[in-house]
Amino acid sequence: MVTREKLPKSELIRVVKTPTGEVIIDESGKANGRGAYLKKDKEVFLKAKKSNILNKQLEVTVPLEIFDELDKLLD
Repeated sequence: MVTREKLPKSELIRVVKTPTGEVIIDESGKANGRGAYLKKDKEVFLKAKKSNILNKQLEVTVPLEIFDELDKLLD
């Protein structure tokens, strides 16, 4: 979404707004809800956080904890 690259799903991570409005990281890629894919790259996560692109794509305010969790996934 941020880089507009076409990548295999194994190189992407999905962030989902569930039907109840909760924002989660969907590691299985099968959770119900509106999803947005990000490349597994810290720079991409930072750019998404700075530009608020996830807020726009998911139509909800994404909690900062989600970005902390994304960073931990790459460690």
